[in-house]
Amino acid sequence: MSRILLISNGHGEDLSGSLLGRQLRQRQQSVEAFPLVGAGEAYRQAGLKVIGRTRNFSTGGLGYTSLKGRLTELGQGQVQYLFSRILTLIRQRRDYALVVAVGDLVPVLAAWLSGRPTVVYLVAYSSHYEGKLRLPWPCGWLLRQRRIRAIWSRDALTADDLSGQLGRPVRFLGNPFQDAVAAAATPTPAAAGNSPQGLGLLPGSRLPEAKANLVLLLEVLQRLPESLQQPGALRLQAALVGALTAAEVLDAAAPLGWTLGEAGRGHNDTVLRRGPLVLRLVWHGFVEVLRDSDLVLAMAGTAVEQAVGLGKPVLQLAGSGPQFNGRFAEAQRRLLAPGESGQDATIRTTAAMLAAQLERLGDPERGPAWRRELAEIGAARLGPPGGSARQAEAIMETLVSLRQPCR
Repeated sequence: MSRILLISNGHGEDLSGSLLGRQLRQRQQSVEAFPLVGAGEAYRQAGLKVIGRTRNFSTGGLGYTSLKGRLTELGQGQVQYLFSRILTLIRQRRDYALVVAVGDLVPVLAAWLSGRPTVVYLVAYSSHYEGKLRLPWPCGWLLRQRRIRAIWSRDALTADDLSGQLGRPVRFLGNPFQDAVAAAATPTPAAAGNSPQGLGLLPGSRLPEAKANLVLLLEVLQRLPESLQQPGALRLQAALVGALTAAEVLDAAAPLGWTLGEAGRGHNDTVLRRGPLVLRLVWHGFVEVLRDSDLVLAMAGTAVEQAVGLGKPVLQLAGSGPQFNGRFAEAQRRLLAPGESGQDATIRTTAAMLAAQLERLGDPERGPAWRRELAEIGAARLGPPGGSARQAEAIMETLVSLRQPCR
């Protein structure tokens, strides 16, 4: 049994790391987690030990964020916190046979500073952004070092691009975060029969940003054409994180004329009502919402990628950040291709775009053809399920090679 340390730096990266950790434990490996930002809740839910004291920040992590978000990070001491985490890693580095870096430059640099053999899942970068990936300094130099035993990319195009740039093999084994939504890869009721079309709202997972995002999404619903606001016209659901309580939802929605109530079908069937509009609120039920949605209106990161991987059409609405802002939405649109960004549109225009997409999906000829096209795009960009198992097997191969004597 080998001790393996997973290093990651964000919500989506933690999710992928936790799924990979589960697979490694099934292979009788000792696995611990080292989230560089946030509390590492995904690891804790997976039953993995989280090393050191962790802390959540309002910006939710490093990467795409607004100027206000960066200033907030400085004020909250996130940079100092990151340095303290890396120092903790260096002090404990000899405890591990292998380090697995999940994310971007930050965990790659942390893994290199640990001095331990490393494999890298470079999930945060893609050649789909601009056609040729421009790695930030000194990421390229680090990835060329012999201490990094293997590199995996988030898509096939990036694997080919980086293999040429780095002069070493870079493999695409799939994306573990797609395994978390494999249960949603079933035909939606609207696609299979005559049920109302499903519209899923994804306001994101970081607070307080997710609360502000939900308000914008509610405004879009209020501006849908009258025909789509009638009872039974749409199945409306919102996937919410547990930290966003019903009381906070009501506090945000009440000024817009929404009221909170029960649907009467179970404890998880809290709804928001405004005239004929009924929005079901689902906590800890993201997979369920995604499965039942024909179209997704989103202000999220990893959740959007998971939806696209399942062939769901996605309409993005850019917010004020700090994480999901216009810059992030546009970059994600270039990465995933099928989603449309509403960052430069008014709420009313976004509602009109939603109506047009729902009409296209409901068309007996255009709808099925579009679904097939999106499914092909999702498979090409994100790969099939099973990425966590394939990466775990590759890690096992690396561990075997580490035990072999040098010749």
